[in-house]
Amino acid sequence: MLKKDLDLSRAAWRTSSFSGANGQCVQIAFVDGDRVAVRDSKAPQGSVLIFTADEWSAFTQGVKSGEFDL
Repeated sequence: MLKKDLDLSRAAWRTSSFSGANGQCVQIAFVDGDRVAVRDSKAPQGSVLIFTADEWSAFTQGVKSGEFDL
């Protein structure tokens, strides 16, 4: 699904409590029932990535399990 197909004007964007005070973070919003929108907090009018709930869940589980650790 493309950003242009969703109305994100009323999205309730959230920033992780793990984000530092330097503003280097992403924000997420749960939209359209089963979609998760992700954007750069420094460029809120820029590009937005849209994931299904299952895709987002798989990603967050991978983060928690260390799958992406360097």
